[in-house]
Amino acid sequence: MEIFNAIVDGMTWLLNWLYYITETVGIPNYGIAIILLTIIIKMVLYPLSHKQMKSMLAMQQIQPKIKEIQQKYKEKDPKKMQQKMMDLYREHNVNPAAGCLPLLIQMPILIALFRSLISFPYVNTDHASFIWVQNLSDKDPYYILPILAGVTTYFQSKMTTSATDPTQKMMLYTMPVFIAWISSTFPAGLSLYWVVFNVVGWAQQYYINKQAVVVKGEAGKS
Repeated sequence: MEIFNAIVDGMTWLLNWLYYITETVGIPNYGIAIILLTIIIKMVLYPLSHKQMKSMLAMQQIQPKIKEIQQKYKEKDPKKMQQKMMDLYREHNVNPAAGCLPLLIQMPILIALFRSLISFPYVNTDHASFIWVQNLSDKDPYYILPILAGVTTYFQSKMTTSATDPTQKMMLYTMPVFIAWISSTFPAGLSLYWVVFNVVGWAQQYYINKQAVVVKGEAGKS
């Protein structure tokens, strides 16, 4: 409990420090401070996110082979099916659980930011607003940020979702709705964090996907 309280205090200190930076450059605003905080966290998590995104892309590319193995062995020999799939993962250097670690690391950050924003000690409450939101510790009165949280979740997930996997397709549509709903009950600052996190993640995934296409093209030529 003390460790978690220390994380919350650290989040509060960091957000106020980033606010002082915005003040120094002449645009004092806690919304901008949250955006800077999100970018910093994304940069720190990038090594893990990079592995996760590459693994998710690889999983998407081998989905036809996975489906083929499932159709061939699911009814006849489930044990052999599992072995064939593990061999396929090893062959393509894919870890199906790669997406879990960044999420596990992300959860304490989200909870700490949530706890911090609930009773945030703003240096200047006049700067606690962001465009249409009067106070980032309150809910978005127009539900714009929660909707954006859901939409950006959808577009980021779509980049790595297989069109042939029914489970992934279901998650593609249900998860954004869940994120939008839960964001509507949280402080607007947390929704802002999630939107920026998704946008930066989308840009990173686009870059990784583009690199993969270039590498694949060069390999085809050779």
